[in-house]
Amino acid sequence: MRALQLGLIAPLSRILGSAAVLLLAVVTGVWSQTALGVGRHQVARSTAGVVVAAHPLAAQAGARILEQGGNAADAAVAAAFAVSVVRPSMNSIGGRNQILIRSSDGSVYGIDGTTQVPEGYDPATAPQASYGYATIGVPGALAGLMRLYEDHGSLQLEAIMEPAIELAENGFRLLPGQAIFHAMSARQIAESEGARMYYLKPDGSPFRAGELLRQPDLAQTLRTISHGRAEVFYRGEIADAIVADMEANEGFVNRSSLANYRAEDARIVRGSYRGYDLIGMDVPSTGALAIQSLQIMENFDRSDFAVEEWAVLTARAIGLTVADFLRLGSDTAAIRATSKQWAAEQAQRIEAEGSNQSTGELQPEAAAAHDGGYTTHLSVADSTGMVVSLTQTIGPAMGSKVVTPGLGFLYATTLGGYLGGEMLPGARARSFITPFIVLRDGEPALVLGAAGGMRILSAVVQAVTRVVDDEMDLAQALSAPRIHPTFDSTFALTGVAMETVPGRGWTDEQVDAVEETGLRVSTTERLGAFGRIHGIMRDPVLGVWIAVADPGGEGTAVALGGR
Repeated sequence: MRALQLGLIAPLSRILGSAAVLLLAVVTGVWSQTALGVGRHQVARSTAGVVVAAHPLAAQAGARILEQGGNAADAAVAAAFAVSVVRPSMNSIGGRNQILIRSSDGSVYGIDGTTQVPEGYDPATAPQASYGYATIGVPGALAGLMRLYEDHGSLQLEAIMEPAIELAENGFRLLPGQAIFHAMSARQIAESEGARMYYLKPDGSPFRAGELLRQPDLAQTLRTISHGRAEVFYRGEIADAIVADMEANEGFVNRSSLANYRAEDARIVRGSYRGYDLIGMDVPSTGALAIQSLQIMENFDRSDFAVEEWAVLTARAIGLTVADFLRLGSDTAAIRATSKQWAAEQAQRIEAEGSNQSTGELQPEAAAAHDGGYTTHLSVADSTGMVVSLTQTIGPAMGSKVVTPGLGFLYATTLGGYLGGEMLPGARARSFITPFIVLRDGEPALVLGAAGGMRILSAVVQAVTRVVDDEMDLAQALSAPRIHPTFDSTFALTGVAMETVPGRGWTDEQVDAVEETGLRVSTTERLGAFGRIHGIMRDPVLGVWIAVADPGGEGTAVALGGR
C-alpha cells in the first residue's frame, strides 16, 4: 500500500489564522492547476547578471550589489548574509556552508565552511541531545563567506553587508512558510533565553505571517563583522561573547576551537555526462555522488525508457551510489566520481539485478548526517561569466534553537548524534549539500544546488537529466515531478518516493507502473518535499542567464537590467 503523506492542513489555520489559505498555497502545494507552474517572480533573464535565492529580499540584496558594480562573489556574499537574516529557521552565520565558484577565466574553486567538532569534545561522555548547547559545534558559515569575499570579491565589505544590516535593523514581514517553521519550533525556542527574546513575542507566541520581525542585536553583530571580518568573530569581541555563553551553559565550543577554525579549500571533483562537464565538491559535500549517479545513467539510452521507467533508473543509480559511499567512504567516492569504468559496471549491475539491490550491512559509523528540509541555496551569475553556487544551513528547523544574548544569530546543530562519523575533535559535519556546475563547451550551462537533506542529491541529478536528456528549459525541469530512492536500515534500495501533487505530479498510472517493478512506492502530495532548487541556466546562443526559483518554495529570481 502506498503511504500518502498530506500537508499539515489542520494545524496551519490554528497557527497562522487568516494567513492559512495563503500558507496552503505556498507550503503544502495543494493548489489549483493554474498555480502549479513557476511563478512570474521565480524566473528572471538577463545578460548582465542574475541572482536566485530562497527569499525575495535575499535575491534583491544580491542584485543590488550587482547594480553597484559588484561581481558574482560580492552578490553571493550579500545574498547569503541577507538570507541568514530573513530565513533564520534555515540558515545563519552560526551555521555552515559549501561554496562552488567558477571565475570568469574558467578557474574553479571550492570553499568548505562546515561546522566542526570542538577541541576536547568526547563523544563517549557528551550528552546525546537533538537541540540545545550540547549540539553546538564551531560555526563555519561566517568563515566561508569571508573566504569567498577575500578571495574573489571586489567591492568594500561594508557596502556588501549593508542590505543584510538594513533588513535586520529595520525588520521584514515574515513569509507564510517561514512562519510555520517558527511556530513548529516555538516550544524549544522558549528554552533558550537568547532565542526566546529574538524569535518569540513578549507573550511567548511565535511571529505570524505578515508580522514585522526586527533584529537590532543581529544588525549590530553584522555591523561589527563588516569592520572586523572573520577576526572579530573567531578571535575578537564576538568570540568572547560566544565563549562566555558556552561556558555558562555547558556548551563545548571553546576559545581555541574558534581561534583555530579555518574555511578550507574544498576538493573539486569532475566528471562528464553526454558531452557536458560536471563539477562538484567532495565530502562534506556530495558532488561526487551526483557525478557518479549521472555517469551510471549515461550508460542507458533515454529514448528506450518511458518517463516513469527513467525515474526508476534514476532511483537505482542514486541508490547504488549512496550505498557504496556509505560503505567505503569519501576517498573512494572522489576517485569513482571520475571513473567511467566503475559507472559502466554499476549500470550492468542494474540490468542484472533489477530492483534487488541489497548491498550488505553498512558500518554504523559510515552513516552521513543530513540537513533535513531547512537548508537554503542561492545561485549567482554576472556579466563576466563568473558564477557562484552556495548552500547554507543550520540543520533542522531553527538549528540548535540557541542564540547567545546580544549576538542575535542561531547556532547550527552539529553534535550529539547529528554529525556522521565518529565525531572526533576536528571532524566536520557531513551532509548531502550539493553545489553543482555543469559546463557545455567550457562555458557554464547550469549552476544549481538545493535544499532538502538527502533529497538535494536526487533533485540535482533529476534537474540535470531533464535539461540534458529531455531538452527542457530549467523552469520546465524544476516544475517536473521528482522521485527519491528509499532505503532499508542497511541503505539497500527498497522503494521510491514520488511527488504526486495534483496537476503536476506523477499520475496514478505512472505510480502503478513503478510498483509493478517490485519497488515499494510512497507518495507525497506536497510541493517542496523533494528538494528546492534555485538554479541558473545559460542560453549559449543569446548569451542570456536564466535564473529560476523552485516552484515548491518562496524563493525569487532577480535580473540585473533584464526581463
